[in-house]
Amino acid sequence: MSLHPALQQVTARIRARSAPTRATYLAIVEQARKSGVARGRVSCTNLAHAFAAEAPRDKIVMREQRQPNVAIVSAYNDMLSAHQPFERFPALIKQAVREVGAVAQFAGGVPAMCDGVTQGQPGMELSLFSRDVIAMSTAIALSHAVFDAVLCLGVCDKIVPGLLIGALQFGHLPVVFVPAGPMTSGMPNDEKSRIRQLHAQGKIDRAALLEAESQSYHGAGTCTFYGTANSNQLLMEVMGLHLPGAAFITPSTPLRDALTAAAARRAAQTSALGSEYIPIAEVVDERTIVNAIVGLLATGGSTNHTIHLVAIARAAGIVIDWDDFDALSNAVPLLTRIYPNGSADVNHFHAAGGCGLLIRELLDAGLLHEDVQTVVGRGLRRYAQEPLLDEGQLGWRDAPAASLDRDVLRPAAEPFSAESGLKILCGNLGRSVIKVSAVKPQHRIVEAPAVVFDEQADLIAAYKRGELNRDFIAVLRFQGPRANGMPELHQLMPTLGSLQDAGHKVALVTDGRMSGASGKVPAAIHLTPEVLCGGPLGKVRDGDLIRLDATTGELDALVDAAEWDAREPAAGDVSAHASGMGRELFGAMRAYASGAEQGASSFGWAPVAAQLQPAEIAA
Repeated sequence: MSLHPALQQVTARIRARSAPTRATYLAIVEQARKSGVARGRVSCTNLAHAFAAEAPRDKIVMREQRQPNVAIVSAYNDMLSAHQPFERFPALIKQAVREVGAVAQFAGGVPAMCDGVTQGQPGMELSLFSRDVIAMSTAIALSHAVFDAVLCLGVCDKIVPGLLIGALQFGHLPVVFVPAGPMTSGMPNDEKSRIRQLHAQGKIDRAALLEAESQSYHGAGTCTFYGTANSNQLLMEVMGLHLPGAAFITPSTPLRDALTAAAARRAAQTSALGSEYIPIAEVVDERTIVNAIVGLLATGGSTNHTIHLVAIARAAGIVIDWDDFDALSNAVPLLTRIYPNGSADVNHFHAAGGCGLLIRELLDAGLLHEDVQTVVGRGLRRYAQEPLLDEGQLGWRDAPAASLDRDVLRPAAEPFSAESGLKILCGNLGRSVIKVSAVKPQHRIVEAPAVVFDEQADLIAAYKRGELNRDFIAVLRFQGPRANGMPELHQLMPTLGSLQDAGHKVALVTDGRMSGASGKVPAAIHLTPEVLCGGPLGKVRDGDLIRLDATTGELDALVDAAEWDAREPAAGDVSAHASGMGRELFGAMRAYASGAEQGASSFGWAPVAAQLQPAEIAA
């Protein structure tokens, strides 16, 4: 199947736009590659320190420098259900690489916070910047420069993007991502959502809500709804950074352990000392980034990736923007219905055919670049397979010929909709992202008076006082990266969902995030520029008529042009968000963060990226 014209055009545009920064990145990678075996560049004192605590056999391997040393960088902690299974992985990995004559060392741990725990709390204001901390922690782990390949152990929200951004700075090394898998299915998602709304309405108490939540989040593994964590896992498949089909195998099963061991052996094999050298700089190129965007769009994935993919791409010298997402969104059909875009969870998706079937459908429709490098070799077609154990031996077979549940996963020829569920909104309020795959058509256009808030708690309090039982658009300001770290605002969804169910036309417009849990209420998020930087959302006053039209891509304050131009944006006071819960330590990150469309990054890449983006965005 020939490549879809939209993919050709977007890829060509990205390649041209990225030429200077990509060339610089690849030159740095080549310089590192030419330096030879990492352990050969360090002094005897350095090397002795590096293997001082190793077992005698592993010391010999590291001393002789003929077999690879694989770095393990892990986001393990036992507070995150998704990451608790990683406790067992280092021992599995070390044994697996010994079987092929190599050695592995636990190079470093990276922080891993759970947005589900910090949702609506002050700690959530550290969440987005934890991605950059994770990237830096990954770089610190690998900076010892005694490694020939890398295994990155991570699953959730900012963690996989952070690991990938950090690993890409060592582009001469092979990198394989190792997932832990989702927990088994608990309470059905629709029932969980219903109970949350009942609690928001004051109809059930906290004990009943906690019991429902405990039935939903009940064991080890990733939360099973299709939020950022599971979007991460699907993207690692589409980008060729996992072993094929590894994403959604449940933890602590023989197949999961076999895949972990195989990933370890593969990392050793693809090192410069192995049989097939595949550095990550060759895996992540412009085509891979386009494939990632397509995978996100085709599945109605997390809106967080309109930020994270920008930052990931930039880490490899590639410059993308929301116009690229928008152009591909018009060409890519929606092939899945996974909560919050449907009632099924990722286990249902996996059982219906999963990543293998999805990738094959997209390849056959010309909607993915097939001729790309992956961690298992050239060609994405290998990822149209799924893993299995045959008499204890790991192997792969073709994904099912057809979806086993067409309510969850459909072929490209018969999609749920001809276009994906992600749109870019533009107007006199700025540029914004909206996910409409879970929003019913009758709710995709809202024209109503603004009710302005500066804190999400104030919106919830107004609802509890009975002040929001009407049509309105909630304008929530000072939620961008520089204001307060851009926390997710998912706590607002039960409140707004209840009002929508009561027959009111409601929507949310904010410079904050809503995450992969974005659901049935229209939400224009990531509004750029943010209000603290003079963004026009700061001009909105209570009662202004706002029009949000997700069908035409319009987001406007319907205010007389002369009056609008004369208004000054609100100043706002964000000092309360500068301290407490460790926020003092993140002041520099807030001060230097780029806008959401530039990846909300604190690494100083934004000025270069802005120069290479379309003039209207840079302005």
